[in-house]
Amino acid sequence: MSLAVVYSRAQDGIAAPLVSCEVHLSGGLPGTSIVGLAETAVKEARDRVRAAILNAQLEWPQRKVTVNLAPADLPKDGGRFDLPIAIGVLAANGAVPRQALEGYEFIGELALSGELRAVNGVLPAVLQAARRGRRVVVPRGNGAEAALVEQADVRVAGSLLEVCAHLAGRIDLPKAQAGEVGAEAARVFADLADVRGQPHARRALEIAAAGAHNLLLVGPPGTGKTMLASRLPGILPPLDEGEALELAAVRSVAGHDTEVANWKQRAFRAPHHTASAVALVGGGSVPRPGEISLAHHGVLFLDEVVEFDRHVLEVLREPLESGRIAISRAARQAEFPARFQLVAAMNPCPCGYEGDPGGRCRCTPDAIARYRARLSGPLLDRIDLKLEMPRVAQADLRNGHRGETSADVRARVIAARTRQLQRAGKPNAWLGNREVERDCVLDDRLHGLLDRAVERLGLSARAYHRVLRVARTAADLAGSDGIDAEHLSEAIQYRRFRA
Repeated sequence: MSLAVVYSRAQDGIAAPLVSCEVHLSGGLPGTSIVGLAETAVKEARDRVRAAILNAQLEWPQRKVTVNLAPADLPKDGGRFDLPIAIGVLAANGAVPRQALEGYEFIGELALSGELRAVNGVLPAVLQAARRGRRVVVPRGNGAEAALVEQADVRVAGSLLEVCAHLAGRIDLPKAQAGEVGAEAARVFADLADVRGQPHARRALEIAAAGAHNLLLVGPPGTGKTMLASRLPGILPPLDEGEALELAAVRSVAGHDTEVANWKQRAFRAPHHTASAVALVGGGSVPRPGEISLAHHGVLFLDEVVEFDRHVLEVLREPLESGRIAISRAARQAEFPARFQLVAAMNPCPCGYEGDPGGRCRCTPDAIARYRARLSGPLLDRIDLKLEMPRVAQADLRNGHRGETSADVRARVIAARTRQLQRAGKPNAWLGNREVERDCVLDDRLHGLLDRAVERLGLSARAYHRVLRVARTAADLAGSDGIDAEHLSEAIQYRRFRA
């Protein structure tokens, strides 16, 4: 029978649906056709595969070759199907034993010489193959990334000829090696001790890290907003293996090399304010992840946030609530994870010096109001902590004591986050309304305090629950089982922002 079936994986967001590569040889004029909703790069595989087989000193069948990539309604793109198509042709022609193909999945692009080239999106495919109990053969260039899935049996090859020899039992392909995992994140990111002064901002940063809360820093130029934001990843708890694999899968789909030495570190993304909405949330004719997905389980820092186009900022509203982003195009739809922690920084006015003791600001109240209004109310409502930072005194810059190190703060953050995970299985910022009612219980006196704050500050129902979440985080940092007046008062003060 001149029919062979080889398994591979397509790319659909960060999912990797199974694709059966069916190759049939029949009589008639020699030629090759590829069907199954194959895009241009996949259809061009007929020329790459033929040249690769011939240059590997193997025989190309002088018959009609039909390649079906099933399921037929799933779009296929890229060069990832070159290797399975080549193996299917050789198996259908008798050059490779068909019975050896059942337990394998193949991914890889072929050069005309027969060498294997790395492709994007290997990690999600390896994760799915491991769940099905199949071995995966990938190009050598994808080996370190694929080996991050410890439960998978991943074999790496440098050429088509090596894969054929392995299937024929003549050689054994080596297993993928992940390499050495690097040091902890706190040793890579800049140290919090470098920040002089700003005790209130440091406290807000610690609360944000402990509860995964969003943070807005407002202050004149040179007050340390960017310094603080860049040090947030260094005080965050380490990623667990599941979170790290999810982030690595997003990076793999986006075509970013996974730094194996630092693959368990939190992401820190800081796009320029000229970034488009597509760059921020993802998109394209073939949907690709944007900055919010590349910051998954990490930090998205928007410096000079009011300089971003307002439409660009508004697209953040849904993923800030849901932790996911769905991208729909005419022919393709994809969903990417986007559970990021937003940190934004801005000046208090157009010139940047409102409230400066030296009287340098000449902005009118209307100009200041227009400037701050670039951040919409619904977006501000989703930011838990808002803090106005004063200019640092010269004495603090020259003789100020070095604050606590990132390692010291991180120890408290990890302890607080551990309490949250033991109680609810998630950070406080992710609690649902029913979980807030269960875990953020107030007595009558504190309810009265919060009711007065809601009325005076005009807080929405969303802001009400976010105040409770922040108060719960402050209590966790203090090691308290319940929320006290000081925790609630501190949470309320972070909602005092003049828009």
